[in-house]
Amino acid sequence: MKNICVFCGSSPGSSPVYMEGAKQLGISLAEAGITLVYGGARVGLMGAVADTVLAHGGKVIGVIPKSLVDREIAHTGLTDLHIVSSMHERKALMSELADGFIALPGGSGTLEEFFEVFTWAQLGHHQKPCGLLNLNGYYTPLLQFIDHTIGEGFMKEDYRAMILSESGPEPLLQRFEQYQAPEIVKWVDHRPSTPSKES
Repeated sequence: MKNICVFCGSSPGSSPVYMEGAKQLGISLAEAGITLVYGGARVGLMGAVADTVLAHGGKVIGVIPKSLVDREIAHTGLTDLHIVSSMHERKALMSELADGFIALPGGSGTLEEFFEVFTWAQLGHHQKPCGLLNLNGYYTPLLQFIDHTIGEGFMKEDYRAMILSESGPEPLLQRFEQYQAPEIVKWVDHRPSTPSKES
């Protein structure tokens, strides 16, 4: 693990647990010598994790669309800041730069970013670990819903095992270091074949 991409909210959330957890992740990344790759903003949990990595001697790479730079929320004190033309380019570059992905608490944008890279992992487009930092039980309802999708036949249990979830950054990073992507064949239909009708 050289670079880890962190998806997280541009808001601080309603509980101080979230800001504290973002800072703890930043400390853990810096102490492990892991470069943070993130969305390039200076606000909310995004700014907290970036500022903490920098304050503890770590490196931070930000990737932000020009439209958000124009709104003056870009973090100008990063090790490197890539300004791209669209959200699609932002996600593609963050994925290319990262060796793994962690989602801190966040809203629809955080969820969309996480599920995109998780889906890419299912499809075999990459073999990088995807993890949830489940601060204050934030992602517990989401994990329960994923279990529901398995029960209803829309996801394999093997895919569920690909989501690494921990309540603290240190155990999550340890699991990232030990992660080995499973060999799963996607799009295999296990339904019995329907006999063809003879004309």
